[in-house]
Amino acid sequence: MTTNLTLQTNIADHERHALLDPGMDLTLRPMRYPHFFERFKAAIRNTWTVEEVDLHSDLADLRKLSPAEHHLVKRLVAFFATGDTIVANNLVLNLYQHINSPEARLYLSRQLFEEAVHVQFYLALLDTYITDERERAEAFAAIENIPSIKRKADFCFRWIDSIFDLRELRTAADRRSFLLNLICFAACIEGLFFYGAFAYVYFLRSRGLLNGLASGTNWVFRDESMHMAFAFDVIDTVRREEPELFDDELARQAREMLAEAVDCETQFAEDLLGQGVPGMSLADMRSYLEHVADRRCVQLGLEPIYGSPNPFTFMELQDVQELSNFFERRVAAYQIGVSGEVAFDEEF
Repeated sequence: MTTNLTLQTNIADHERHALLDPGMDLTLRPMRYPHFFERFKAAIRNTWTVEEVDLHSDLADLRKLSPAEHHLVKRLVAFFATGDTIVANNLVLNLYQHINSPEARLYLSRQLFEEAVHVQFYLALLDTYITDERERAEAFAAIENIPSIKRKADFCFRWIDSIFDLRELRTAADRRSFLLNLICFAACIEGLFFYGAFAYVYFLRSRGLLNGLASGTNWVFRDESMHMAFAFDVIDTVRREEPELFDDELARQAREMLAEAVDCETQFAEDLLGQGVPGMSLADMRSYLEHVADRRCVQLGLEPIYGSPNPFTFMELQDVQELSNFFERRVAAYQIGVSGEVAFDEEF
């Protein structure tokens, strides 16, 4: 009887823990957050490798690009070279130690692997697209020598540093600081910076250019969509457990953060499009970024900031068939099948 009572007490104590409580819970049974475990399993089913991407088919297209388009592509791959590494650093330095759920840590471990695959993909991208050693070195050091990319990196590092010294989330203020860091990486970096980059890729694809880049980006896009969905799932879980954390001040800070991210990404757009790229204007890119930022606000339960439309029809229609074919091809050709849904209208 005593043993049963002790077991019941331990289970009750286990169930009372909140997701952001300090500690390192290792107990997977009983499972407190099975939805995180399901996300982990879905990510495993989505396995792909860089060797499956044929970038060499893009070489002929690169020779056809105008100087302005060449500039766009080089700036784009320079951002790609460091973007996912920054995300991985925040995951290791901040997210893993504070999300107190073994199921969630399984997913974060898988996400870290996927970020490494993305880095490998971008390494292959730069090695294929940029043959000049000096230009390649400059691309890898983009956060030091390209102002528009440095501004985005500084934005990321500021939010990484904002909670770097927090060893435990003891107070409501600590937990709000953690939530802002999570919102930054989910909504602003993976949910805005990367989606802006995807728009350039799919714009080129809509013109029949760089299909290899777009094919690899399809797979990165699916990973990033799942990363973002997991982060919003964590935010929603904390909201259910500790609704008092989501006060007006947090909402104000989140909206200001998103507006700053739009400004950072607009400066990047000015750089990429500054030489004049036919078919893609800076005004349309700004409208698209504002549209995406409003979508992130809605996901966070906040009022939209801009009310801007999506001017890029290719972002609504492009690649739906390609991704469908990709899923069918992988199920037929590989042992690891892909399942789940991608809601393009919800994410773009």
